Amino acid sequence: MSIDFIIVIFFIGFIGSFISGMVGIGGSIIKYPMLLYIPVMLGYTAFSAHEVSGISAIQVFFATIAGVWAYRGSGYINKALIAYMGGAILVGSFIGGYGSTLLSEQAINIVYAILATIAVIMMFLPKKGVDDIPLDQVVFHKGLAAGLALIVGIAAGIVGAAGAFILVPIMLVVLKIPTRMTIATSLAITFISSIGSTVGKIVTDQILYGPAAVMIVASLIAAPLGAKLGQKMNTKYLQWILALLILGTAIKIWSDIL
Repeated sequence: MSIDFIIVIFFIGFIGSFISGMVGIGGSIIKYPMLLYIPVMLGYTAFSAHEVSGISAIQVFFATIAGVWAYRGSGYINKALIAYMGGAILVGSFIGGYGSTLLSEQAINIVYAILATIAVIMMFLPKKGVDDIPLDQVVFHKGLAAGLALIVGIAAGIVGAAGAFILVPIMLVVLKIPTRMTIATSLAITFISSIGSTVGKIVTDQILYGPAAVMIVASLIAAPLGAKLGQKMNTKYLQWILALLILGTAIKIWSDIL
């Protein structure tokens, strides 16, 4: 890889991981389209959808570790949610990551676009009173949480995402978890999810390790910085940032498919 190409990949990883730490996602919702389109726009060789999903999977693994580390001791990480949703999403993401080799690039992009569309709709639904619930009084339906996490894991494993961009709306809208707890806990669940999808991509030889290494370095620097900023920002701003990011990605990928 040339130095200028390394800089481009680092920039993509840094921007994506900074935002991921801030809003509690793995960041592939941002990095997937950036990796797919920016290198080509700048005249570099295009990554295939399989290569992009492979790079995204392993990078998300490291970005979420860094994000969770920044939230340690904050009181926002819900261990019960992690246990129920993390176990289910791990199984689902491994199935999706391993099974993705059976799908065409067009099919992978369509799965990604459908996920983003569902997430957009949920992010724009009203979430009244969700941030008024005291952290020590948060309750949720355990079976529903695990079931939804399993479905998200399978779909997210297919595209090399960890699924947080749809997990966050589910936690906010369906399970009624306060925003800051959702962000911190979803980073931990996303880390668990990324184990399954990363192993699936490695076993099926879908990862380009050079670009992945550059993205990992960028994420270890940027994700904690984003998490620190996210802890200080108004929760409504955080929700709007995530909603607009998912909307932009959904529009771009659907326009390419159609």
